[in-house]
Amino acid sequence: MATEPAERSEAMSTGRTLRQQEGRAGLVLISPTLIITLVVVVVPLLWAIMLAFQDARLINIRRVGIFGNYTLENFTYVISEPGFWSSLVNTLVYTVAGTALSIVIGLVAALALRDKFAGRTLVRASILIPYVAPVVAVAFLWETMLNPQYGIVNTWLREPIAFLTQARGEFLGIQVPVALLTVIAFEAWRYFPFAFLFILARLQALPAELDEAAVVDGATPTQRFRYVIMPQLWRIIALLSVLRFVFTFTKFDDVYLLTGGGAGTEVVSVRVYNFLTARDDIGASAAQAIVLAVVLVVFLILYLRFFSGGEREQE
Repeated sequence: MATEPAERSEAMSTGRTLRQQEGRAGLVLISPTLIITLVVVVVPLLWAIMLAFQDARLINIRRVGIFGNYTLENFTYVISEPGFWSSLVNTLVYTVAGTALSIVIGLVAALALRDKFAGRTLVRASILIPYVAPVVAVAFLWETMLNPQYGIVNTWLREPIAFLTQARGEFLGIQVPVALLTVIAFEAWRYFPFAFLFILARLQALPAELDEAAVVDGATPTQRFRYVIMPQLWRIIALLSVLRFVFTFTKFDDVYLLTGGGAGTEVVSVRVYNFLTARDDIGASAAQAIVLAVVLVVFLILYLRFFSGGEREQE
């Protein structure tokens, strides 16, 4: 009987040792990811925050350090600077419209290519071209196509349209820059394959019995889409909305390559670049980037709360 407590304590110590070994092995396995995240994400983020609260310019960047003069002047400057609020509105319009259009076009394409037909694999592969093609190449292609003098698009129109200039047009009864509509169309065209892949994968996983039962019950194609297909897709569409909103809200290269941020298409990310390169104002550029990140986080929190509430109600 005296040996039982000793055996029990030995088993407990062995269990603790095994758990400690497993914990150490886990730390060793995830340490490369933690180090990469720390070096690539955390340290640059902390550095940008530090620069945002200091008077950091290209000429005095070497004198900027952790124990510098911290102030809110950069934030006051970028918010009060002319064009800030209009660029924020442009960013929201560009993000919401580009996200919605890309998902809608991706949904339509996925539904059209869901069933089998001759050459379906080739058509599906060709749809991915806008997404995988280099952005510089496709932006140059669009600039050439939309040129009012020799562009192929204007040869089909009765009157040439300067798509990427200061021209303004009417959309839903509102006067908007034509260039802004053009970059929104470019965003939707370039990234609808992303939504297409997600939605098509979900459609392929839908039980065929549901669709067959709806057909037997006499449901029309519209009714089948509304009551059978869409309830199965709303989660993936919500995920796509979050992903595309985040990616588009911080998008820089598409807008800059097409218009350079001019002609009424200046978004906040382009202003960050302009503050950094045109004015050599590193502190103001960092402050503008922090403001962009804060606005994005606020919208994501509101969206996720709304989405979580809808998910609980359906459960």
